[in-house]
Amino acid sequence: MSVTDLTTTMATSAGKPFGIRVELPTNDPMSAPHLLGAEWSGTRWYDTESARDVALEGMLKQPGYYRIGDTPSVRLTKVSAD
Repeated sequence: MSVTDLTTTMATSAGKPFGIRVELPTNDPMSAPHLLGAEWSGTRWYDTESARDVALEGMLKQPGYYRIGDTPSVRLTKVSAD
């Protein structure tokens, strides 16, 4: 079973079928082996599609603690357990 299959199975069994996958872009400095690594990713799961979409909107906003001109380098992708 792949990590994606396992994550999907866990989300479905938890009753949260809508998610946001968080990944690092290619060549991101945080993907160095001594930091997060090239294969790092995470998925946040939500009960409803609308809850997921509201969370995604918030995640796309500029964080208040970043310096002007700095931007997050993560890729955010909507996913479903279906």
